[in-house]
Amino acid sequence: MIDENKFASLDSIDDSELGSPDADQDELFEHLKIIVDKNQGPLRIDKFLNNRVQNTSRNKIQQAADDGSILVNGVAVKSNYKVKPDDVISIVLAHPPREIELYPDDIPLDIVFEDEYLIVINKPPGLVVHPAYGHYRGTLVNAIIHHMYPHLGDKPIASDSIRPGLVHRIDKNTSGLIVLAKTEQAMTGLAKQFFDRTIKRKYLALVWGDFNVEGGKISGNVGRSLSDRKVMEVFPNGDFGKHAVTHYKVIENLGYVSLVECKLETGRTHQIRVHMKYIGHPLFSDETYGGNKILKGTVYSKYRQYVENCFAIMPRQALHAKSLGFTHPITKEELFFECELPADFTAVVDKWRNYISNRTAFDNQNQE
Repeated sequence: MIDENKFASLDSIDDSELGSPDADQDELFEHLKIIVDKNQGPLRIDKFLNNRVQNTSRNKIQQAADDGSILVNGVAVKSNYKVKPDDVISIVLAHPPREIELYPDDIPLDIVFEDEYLIVINKPPGLVVHPAYGHYRGTLVNAIIHHMYPHLGDKPIASDSIRPGLVHRIDKNTSGLIVLAKTEQAMTGLAKQFFDRTIKRKYLALVWGDFNVEGGKISGNVGRSLSDRKVMEVFPNGDFGKHAVTHYKVIENLGYVSLVECKLETGRTHQIRVHMKYIGHPLFSDETYGGNKILKGTVYSKYRQYVENCFAIMPRQALHAKSLGFTHPITKEELFFECELPADFTAVVDKWRNYISNRTAFDNQNQE
C-alpha cells in the first residue's frame, strides 16, 4: 500500500456551482504527493507513477520529469530514477481536460503571440474560456480549435486528442491576457511555472472608494463560502480555503472609485474580486460581490443616473488582465506581454475622470 494525498487545484470546483460556466479559476494543474511503501522494490519512477496516477500516460509523466516537475525528497529526478522505500514523490501535472467533444467555432481572436508551442490571446469580456456543462459552443477554446484545425469544418473532435491545453484561465467577464499550450511539452512546462509562482501577472481593476495609502498586501485564505456555494469568501483565520496573497498599488484616485493595479502571488478562484471586497473596495459593477450598487457618494437623482449609466456601459466586473510574463517552456526565452484596456473599461474610467474634474471645477467656482 501507499499513502497518497492528492492536492488538486481549484479546477476541481464545478464551474457551474460558481455562477458561470467559466468561473475565474486560475491554476489548471494538480499537485500529487506520494509516499512510497516500505515494501516497494526498485522500479523506474515513470512506471511507478504510471500505475498510480489516474488519467495520465507514461509519456506525460516522462515529459514532467524532463521539465523538472517530478521531485523525490525535494530533488528533481529523471524518468529512469529507481524509487526506494519511503521516498516522498511530488509531481506537478497539467490538469487533464474533461472528456467532451469540442466543436470549432469561427470567432475572431486577438492573437498577441503565437508559435508552434503556445499561443497568447487578448480575451475580450463576455467570452467563456472553456466549454463546460450546458455551454459547449462559442468559447475561447472553440475559437482556437477553429484557428488551429481549419480542416475540421464544423466537425467535433475529442478533447483528449487535441490541444490547445489550458494551464490557467480568466473569468468570462474578465478581459485580458491568457496563454494556452499547443503541445504536451509546453503544457507541462507552463504548469510547472504556475506551480512555482514564477509567472508574472498584473491586473487593472476599478474599485469602489478611495485610498489613503499607495498600496498594500492582502493576505487571507480564499475558499467557497460556507453559506453560498456560488461565491468565494475570505477566511482570515485560515480555518478554511487556500492560502491567497494579492499585492495592490493605487494608480489613480477618482473620488468615489479608484483604479488599482493588482499583482497575484497566488491564483485562487475570484481572488482579486473577493480580496478587494474583503478590504472594503468591491470591484465596480461586480454583481457577484456587491459592486453593482452605489457604494460611495450621496445618492441623489443625477448622481444615481450617472452611476447607472456607467453600469450600462460596463455591465461586468471592472477587471482586466493587463500583463503576462513567463519563460518560454521550450526556447527558454523570457517573454512579456501587455495589452490595453478594452473600450468599455476605458469609457467608464474616462467618465469618472470627467465627473471628478467637473465636480472639482464647480467646487472651486463656489469657493471664489
